[in-house]
Amino acid sequence: MRTSHINTSSNTVKQDATTPRRLSDGVFAVLLVLPGLALLGAVVVYPLVSALVTAFFKQSLVVPGREFVGLDNIRAVLDGNFWQIFGQTMVFTVGTTVVPFVIGFGLALALNTRIAGAKVMRGLMLIPWLIPGVVVSFLWMWIFNANYGVMNGVLEGLGVIDSPQAWLAQPGTAMGAVIVAKTWQSFPWMMVMLLAGLQTVPGELHEAAEMDGAGTVRRFFSITVPHMSGIIGLVLLLEFIWNFQHFDIIYVLTGGGPAGSTQTFATAVYETAFKGYDLGRAGALGLLWMLILLVLVVVYIRFSEKGEQR
Repeated sequence: MRTSHINTSSNTVKQDATTPRRLSDGVFAVLLVLPGLALLGAVVVYPLVSALVTAFFKQSLVVPGREFVGLDNIRAVLDGNFWQIFGQTMVFTVGTTVVPFVIGFGLALALNTRIAGAKVMRGLMLIPWLIPGVVVSFLWMWIFNANYGVMNGVLEGLGVIDSPQAWLAQPGTAMGAVIVAKTWQSFPWMMVMLLAGLQTVPGELHEAAEMDGAGTVRRFFSITVPHMSGIIGLVLLLEFIWNFQHFDIIYVLTGGGPAGSTQTFATAVYETAFKGYDLGRAGALGLLWMLILLVLVVVYIRFSEKGEQR
């Protein structure tokens, strides 16, 4: 009897030794996420940290080696044309946020009514948003051309101007031309988002207000705008953040010129690093740019949290 008991125990031990161990849920979750984290670190985190560290070194794109200089690059950037670039970036960002918002909201209000062909018009108006930024840039470069541009032809025909204007080559008009091109590309996105918000406004509220004698304008500001305050704020904040770091349309149309009148943070970092070959100052400019963007992102997150609480 004792021998049989010993043999049974040894068989149980052998079975336990050969049975594979199950991973815990936590370990399994980490293994699933690990490839994505590794890719994120290699593609985003490492280049970002490397670029920010460069801000504290004197480093050239064409000369090997680098020298630690502390905050000298940041001081040099702040003592240079940093505030001019900041102001021009804000002009571009505010212009390309407010103007397409007004256009998009107006079109959303029009398409929210029962007009014939509304669905077809929605699809057609999305085309500018679907076109790549470089293609949009070449299209508007042709429109603003001083010799054969459509803009000059139309304005001369209407008697607004007497002679062709080089819209992209004059400091007084270049920024406005870039804002027009970017507005044409971005208003469809705002229109779609605001149209979706308009369709959530209860029609019963408008009917009740109309019965009480409220006009269209009063109903718009008393019912529509308060009901859409969340989506309006998110759309404006997102568009502001995107435009604050926009690059392709500005660079293709003007390259930051003429005379630096359309230079923004995005184009300035590119010019400093790849045309001035000064990686240190480019890193310092990028660091300051990122700090400003972080403030905007914090505002966006706080606004999103308030919207969810409402």
